[in-house]
Amino acid sequence: MMRGKMSDEFKVDENGLTTDGYHVLTKRSVGSMYIGNAIALAVLSVIVYVIYAYSSQFYEVPGIYKALSLTAYALIAVYLAVGPAVYYARYRYRIDEDRIDIRKGILVISHTVVPIERVHQLEVARGPINNLFRLADVTITTAGGIARIQYLEIPVAEEIADSLNAYVTEILRKRE
Repeated sequence: MMRGKMSDEFKVDENGLTTDGYHVLTKRSVGSMYIGNAIALAVLSVIVYVIYAYSSQFYEVPGIYKALSLTAYALIAVYLAVGPAVYYARYRYRIDEDRIDIRKGILVISHTVVPIERVHQLEVARGPINNLFRLADVTITTAGGIARIQYLEIPVAEEIADSLNAYVTEILRKRE
């Protein structure tokens, strides 16, 4: 019984919606995630190399510390290599009349719900890697914090920001 539920959770129809009405990310988002993680791994590799090269000049690092640090490095490398596929499979977002609902995560799954009437500011941002893949993020600022819908196609991100802005403006007009 549980196995059927798990497989249904990741089914997507021809409109890009899950069975419970959530939107999923475009496949291009995985490429953006992999490039970002590859850059992070390259930076981490340089740091690890410099630490080992520098420390070995001044003192002998005990074998247990080398083994532990290399194990940690290997675990981080595996996490960065596997992470984008898992993140992509689990990422969901839905925008209803009264709330924005975002589910995401790799090891820890977070579920963020933002009441639309609490939205203060919307921002569409494209970093250099996302820009290569024609993707953007929508940042939603409220009095309680920030929520982000990530890895959206640029027209979708712009449409979400415009429609949320129009809806919030309408809510504010009704209150006057």
